[in-house]
Amino acid sequence: MDDQDVLDKVSQAARQASAAGTVASYIPALARVDATAFGFAIAHAGTSEPVRGIGDWQVPFSIQSLSKVFALALVLAADGDALWQRVGKEPSGSPFNSLAQLERERGIPRNPFVNAGALVVTDRLQTLTGDASGALRDFLRAESGNPALDFDPRVAASERRHGHRNAALAHLLADHGKLANPVRTVLHHYVRQCSIAMTCQDLALATCLLARHGVRADASRLLTRSEAKRINAVMLVGGTYDAAGEFAHRVGLPAKSGVGGGIIAVVPGRCGLCAWGPALDGHGNSVAGITALDTFTTLTGWSVF
Repeated sequence: MDDQDVLDKVSQAARQASAAGTVASYIPALARVDATAFGFAIAHAGTSEPVRGIGDWQVPFSIQSLSKVFALALVLAADGDALWQRVGKEPSGSPFNSLAQLERERGIPRNPFVNAGALVVTDRLQTLTGDASGALRDFLRAESGNPALDFDPRVAASERRHGHRNAALAHLLADHGKLANPVRTVLHHYVRQCSIAMTCQDLALATCLLARHGVRADASRLLTRSEAKRINAVMLVGGTYDAAGEFAHRVGLPAKSGVGGGIIAVVPGRCGLCAWGPALDGHGNSVAGITALDTFTTLTGWSVF
């Protein structure tokens, strides 16, 4: 079965499923996105094959929590295992913005993909670079081959005005002595990184970093194979929040979702994938995106199991 045949079937299944979800409403700028939009892209790792896609695969959208994967990669590349002393590796079992879980566990986030964990990662990236969000944007420009991708100031402003729970998480982390930078600085860069706008094509290409086991688009090595393996492992157990078990059962790939409707997934040694559908389920994961990736792995047989 060739790529186009797979993409056609993926699109058909995903569009039928999207009616079951609703767009994120707690960030007003995201609430205005067309709930019926859908895009899907596949970028083959280590080959000269062009990126293939279907639907709205070249329409930019707010990457939101997809940014957490790449921020984590940059910090691990610089710090190695030191980060894991500040952030755990376990599934959350709770909503991605849970204050109660962070308080119970004395300021140690369950993993780097819940919001508290991502704030700790952003804090460390800020210490390492002096401009966490700018460093992440420049990295994504290089890995996607798109020098024009940038922050969406409208989304950033909307999220900043309504980000009370993230502010609460950051203050709680600071109260436990887990942030090296001022809360205001960490929140500024976290909101900016989440507001980056990318297409499915951009994200599939960037995700090939992990499909290539840590090798960048320019063939230089950013991560050791072990570090890339660990990111993939944490994506599998925590990338889709408290629905990670169900996602692993259905799809069988390391993946990360975002409330902008995007999901990136890794087929190690083969390709990077990105699905986008703004309508979300109750866990904050794209309904169309999950269906698309489920259909893709079923048709191709590509999974880590």
